[in-house]
Amino acid sequence: MNTFDLTPLFRSTVGFDTLSRVLDTALAQADTGYPAYNIAKTGQDTYRINLAVAGFTAEDVEIVSDDGVLTVRGKSRGEEDKTVYLYRGIAARAFERRFQLADYVEASGARLENGLLEIDLVRRVPEAMKARQINISGTPPNKPAAEQPHIVKAA
Repeated sequence: MNTFDLTPLFRSTVGFDTLSRVLDTALAQADTGYPAYNIAKTGQDTYRINLAVAGFTAEDVEIVSDDGVLTVRGKSRGEEDKTVYLYRGIAARAFERRFQLADYVEASGARLENGLLEIDLVRRVPEAMKARQINISGTPPNKPAAEQPHIVKAA
């Protein structure tokens, strides 16, 4: 596996701590492909993450949002049941999946149904950060010549 040392890049930058953390997280996370997931845009400012967590219950899954990172962990129940499997194709091993969230994106809810964990995300931009129209005040633009009053000079 290749390792990248980004220290020289950050020696000459100031205030890019978030970028540093994003790059570190992206490079450190080995993508095992488990559990499989989808990310969908469901509206202008809403998103949904679907994770395939067959064999897990709501008590086995933990979702934590901290400092712009959404972490989903699944705890393996181990071999509580004494079933002897001839073939075990449904993975029930522990997992941890991290998602880097954009600014002002937060989890608004989650549900587990039919082996799919759905996490709803919403982007809530503070009013002070939203774009706003600025009204221009001052003199009105020049009127066309037909609308301007005629001045008659006395002789």
